[in-house]
Amino acid sequence: MTNPQKSLTTLLFTVILASVTPTLAALPDADSQGNILPTLAPMLDKATPAVVNISTRGRVRIEDNPLLQDPFFRRFFGAPPDMPRERPTQSLGSGVIIDAAKGYVLTNNHVIAKAEEITVTLRDGRTMTAKLVGTDPETDVAVIQIPAKNIAALPIADSEKLRVGDFVVAIGNPFGLGQTVTSGIVSALGRTGLGIEGYENFIQTDASINPGNSGGALVNLRGELVGINTAIYAPGGGNIGIGFAIPTNMARDIMRQLVEFGEVKRGRLGVQMQNLTPDLAKAFNIEEQQGAVIAKITKGSPADKAGLEVGDIVTTINGRPVNDASTIRTTVGLMRVGEKIAMGILRNGKPRNITLVLGAAEQVKVNAENLTQRLAGATLAPIEEGSPLYRRVEGMVVVNVEPGSRAWNASLRKGDIIISINRQPVRTTEELERAIKGSDKRMLLNIRRGNSSMFIVIQ
Repeated sequence: MTNPQKSLTTLLFTVILASVTPTLAALPDADSQGNILPTLAPMLDKATPAVVNISTRGRVRIEDNPLLQDPFFRRFFGAPPDMPRERPTQSLGSGVIIDAAKGYVLTNNHVIAKAEEITVTLRDGRTMTAKLVGTDPETDVAVIQIPAKNIAALPIADSEKLRVGDFVVAIGNPFGLGQTVTSGIVSALGRTGLGIEGYENFIQTDASINPGNSGGALVNLRGELVGINTAIYAPGGGNIGIGFAIPTNMARDIMRQLVEFGEVKRGRLGVQMQNLTPDLAKAFNIEEQQGAVIAKITKGSPADKAGLEVGDIVTTINGRPVNDASTIRTTVGLMRVGEKIAMGILRNGKPRNITLVLGAAEQVKVNAENLTQRLAGATLAPIEEGSPLYRRVEGMVVVNVEPGSRAWNASLRKGDIIISINRQPVRTTEELERAIKGSDKRMLLNIRRGNSSMFIVIQ
């Protein structure tokens, strides 16, 4: 005899399962008894061929201790006369094929930084040498190109449509094991202020991301790219379920400039901003609790020409709420010269709308050869207000080094920051000139390269 309650339960379960099935992005499978089982395998069959393994080879100079340059010290302590000046380096990472026709691969800058040779391995085992198209260290995005035919590209999703709780899958090459897939959810959106990159707007996920996953794909259940896996938060050295990915909208905008120009030409606003705190809000007699206060405006800058004033409180930018000053810096840092920005501001407690056009970043460059032949081939510049390093690092930035020049042979590289010369700080062009004039026999440069610091001796 049939139990009516049991039949009703079975019917409800069948209806619910049938209604849930379409939401699994047409991915369910069935076992031998015909029971429907959810699986990501069909989606991954299409997505994984577009994710590649990247290996690089390069060489870095071994920095000498300044004492080893002293002949007396070397002779007295028996230091070997001929020490190796360079050592080979290798790195492993991942990448995502974005354009199958042109062979463009999106990855992280730190995966291919300082690489002399970049090798890409496809899922089918094919291996080829890649060409560097361009890099942007401030967002940690890089584009390389492979000459492959019959390759697959991942479709790109609008990362603005991501929501916390969406299921995502990370695909990469952790620890050089080979292509690996992990799953999780979107844990948070718009993560900034982490100090990982110059411009940050990360997707946070609990899908396992490990060393070697960098540059790999974060995809949704439709097999669309939503992010480029970049970093993990690991205070103990291991994965604890907090990983970060660059949203595709951000990565795609950077990629377009790298393909077109080989670099990113960022716009300039010409303001110095600080977060709106409760105390400042009270002092300005406003109810707003989030925003950014304009503390300084550069004369003749786009902000100045548009009529912005010191004390204005920016509440929206391009229609989006401004949570803090980093929101504005990141938004502007991802836009091109000549693009328009719409700002909602409060001035004396009254709302206003301001539209301005971003200008080109102005940088005072110094040809180091005019100061000393020992730095011939290097072009230096102070850290400007618009730079992500402003107020975080003090020094002079090496904006260019000609290959084969004396500066190049002394191991100075583009992107290095000279902190001091002969232990004298060099934060401005005037301090640079004074430090160089006081260097008679040799120059001891303290430089910052990435997240590390070192000394370079130039005779």
